[in-house]
Amino acid sequence: MHMRKKNFFLRTGMAILAIASAFLQPLQVKANTNEGSYTYNYDYWGDYMDSADFYNSCKVFTSTELGLDTKLKNPQGLFANGNTLYLCDSGNNRIIELNRVSPEQMEVVRIIDSIKGANPSTLNNPTDVSISEDGNIFIADNGNARIIKADKDLNYIMDFVKPTDNTLDPKLVFQPTKLAVDTAERVYCIATGINKGLIKYENDGTFSGFVGATPVSFDWTDYIWKKLASQEQRAKMESFVPTEYENIFMDYEGFIYATKARTEDQAHDDENAVRKLNLLGSDILVSNGDWSVGGDLYLGSGGGYEGPSILTDVTVMDNDIYVCLDRNRGRLFGYDDQGRMVFAFGGNGNMDGYFRRPSAIDHVGHELYVVDSLDCSITAFVPTQFGELVYKAIEDFDKGKYEESGEAWQEVMNQNGNYDLAYIGIGRSLLRQEQYEEAMKYFELKYDAENYSKAYKQYRKIWVEEHIFWIVLVILLLFLVPLSIGKVKAIRHEIDTADIFVLEKKG
Repeated sequence: MHMRKKNFFLRTGMAILAIASAFLQPLQVKANTNEGSYTYNYDYWGDYMDSADFYNSCKVFTSTELGLDTKLKNPQGLFANGNTLYLCDSGNNRIIELNRVSPEQMEVVRIIDSIKGANPSTLNNPTDVSISEDGNIFIADNGNARIIKADKDLNYIMDFVKPTDNTLDPKLVFQPTKLAVDTAERVYCIATGINKGLIKYENDGTFSGFVGATPVSFDWTDYIWKKLASQEQRAKMESFVPTEYENIFMDYEGFIYATKARTEDQAHDDENAVRKLNLLGSDILVSNGDWSVGGDLYLGSGGGYEGPSILTDVTVMDNDIYVCLDRNRGRLFGYDDQGRMVFAFGGNGNMDGYFRRPSAIDHVGHELYVVDSLDCSITAFVPTQFGELVYKAIEDFDKGKYEESGEAWQEVMNQNGNYDLAYIGIGRSLLRQEQYEEAMKYFELKYDAENYSKAYKQYRKIWVEEHIFWIVLVILLLFLVPLSIGKVKAIRHEIDTADIFVLEKKG
């Protein structure tokens, strides 16, 4: 479930408060803001909590910084392959291959604006790019209505074109926007106007179907009204169709993370804006946090934006931390493998570390690189000491170094006593070290009911094993004492009745 794990009475109370607020404030604008705070998180109650900075803006790479003769224009896509970054300079119909020397230094390796042997050979509005394990280049050549595959020397191999499917509009122009490639060079892509899920191609270019279509949600009152409405009224109403994905990313295990834009109703219903798809297209994203995976909790307007976060891209690190980019508010949201928010930072603005229109994100190690399509730049973010400490705690736990993980989380707590994940992290490390009673204390402090139940179950089991003699003794006594008392009473009754019988007989 994606809803908060609270008891019935608390949920009921919050619902009453929400209804009262709706009457008192017809124009719903949340009072909570994080103005003045760059990095923040949410506590169990949904309040903003200032946090030590998780990342620092290290360098902003513009056309001048990269030494480009032609300025960047509407860059849309970014792909990291080791220390090589591929930037889709969409407005200039080219892809720029960059060598990341360090977070503060990049060098242009080559400009990719045409593919040898392709027809047409020149690129037209490339919006995304991916590199396979064999080094082949896959480009979402949007303006040419194709995904083009080339080798590392830019020799043409093949095209992936519009799927042959009877359910698609014959007049629909194929416009691939985002793509991902697996180890077998199967291609998964998003295309404008196709909301049946991800388009899947086999490595020979054969269209093999749609995977991972988003479930349709609707209101029953709207459904009934649509049935009763006239044809003209129905035409003006919103159709109940799956939502198109915003972007996709394939992690190191071959799972596809896909982001989608949520409506306000979906945000209020705590619906996730990220899905983790397996080979069958089923969503297996773990969402054990207090809140859904969807960015900001508060939807109030201000600063030129309104409504829920729009997660326009996502990247996944090898420690299973995935970072989502919000193009609405210009923020980055990091989540762990349990769906708990690890950090949130950024915003709209012209300063370093802020964005005007963020469009793409990728990572190199723990470093993050964000493309701004309006500012025409790439911003490099490096973790702070606090950020690296959190990553160490998470990675030590994944490696089975539970004691070291607990020590790292303790240091995180020392630096930021309001960081809920530190308490939960210490509790989890104690749980794995079979210190169940201590683990329960940390889980209780941060209302982690699920992990508390796990610790309590093990604690109860050990307690029972240690006290089994006394437990059995008490149980036996509970049965034997009443039986003994009953037996004694029966014997006394027999003796008493026997005496009376003897006396009567003598008489």
